[in-house]
Amino acid sequence: MNIQSAISREIFVPKDEKLLVAIEVRRRMKRKGLSFLNASRKRDYSTFLCLSVANSRPAQVLVTKVKRYPGTRQFAKRSQWSVEQLRQVNGINPDKDTPEFDLVFDRTSDQWVAGSAAEKCMFVQVLYHACKNYWEAKLGKPSTPGEQKIPGAPENKKSPGAPCQTNFVNCQQKLMGDACSVNMVIYRCKIFLKRMKSSMTANQGREAAAAAVKASRSRSRSRSSPSPPAGKKMGNVMRRASQVLSERGERLMRTEEKTGHFFHGAKQFAEAAQKLALKQI
Repeated sequence: MNIQSAISREIFVPKDEKLLVAIEVRRRMKRKGLSFLNASRKRDYSTFLCLSVANSRPAQVLVTKVKRYPGTRQFAKRSQWSVEQLRQVNGINPDKDTPEFDLVFDRTSDQWVAGSAAEKCMFVQVLYHACKNYWEAKLGKPSTPGEQKIPGAPENKKSPGAPCQTNFVNCQQKLMGDACSVNMVIYRCKIFLKRMKSSMTANQGREAAAAAVKASRSRSRSRSSPSPPAGKKMGNVMRRASQVLSERGERLMRTEEKTGHFFHGAKQFAEAAQKLALKQI
């Protein structure tokens, strides 16, 4: 089960909410105040930003901050805001894919860095279309979040109690265009490949460490034995350890070759999908 499915099962399903997207993030800028405490405290937890829709009527679009602490697989909901409290989404750079983005709410603002540029783009894209659908249903007419004002045009006066729509600034146009489904496929391919590469690297490190520990234990056992054929036993242990390392190395090489073929195929698919998206724009 992946992280998004686990978060959905533990946090949102019991509240009768549907999870649309969840990404892992970290703060880009430290908050002011108590800097001497923040400097000595390490980041010992994982933070996830989640976008969900409540199945109740009227429907609500919610942004939730979820954390998971070390030593446990359970998730904890820390903060939650509705779309009406979300004032601005800042994509930082409208010209290229970057992992940085800002969220500004009524009484707080956060500067985030996603795990990758693809994860940030996917989150912003889903958030944009969720906001658009929410305001269209609420106002009963087509709505575009963050709509640009035309200079010289008369401003529509809103009643004091009228809610303000979310403003999207410095966001790439492709995230808000008609080819959103094609872009989503591209981003999901990039995210999957990045996670697979990280998993392969971690598995290689764990297997190499396990083999080294096993060889070290075998050497220590052979040294502690006072029997005369200790040298012979030591040679057998070393040969077995060498053989195990060789076999694992061959398996890792075969796995890397398969991963390379899969990566090449996924890259070609992403390039073809991107060309199709450019033709549709």
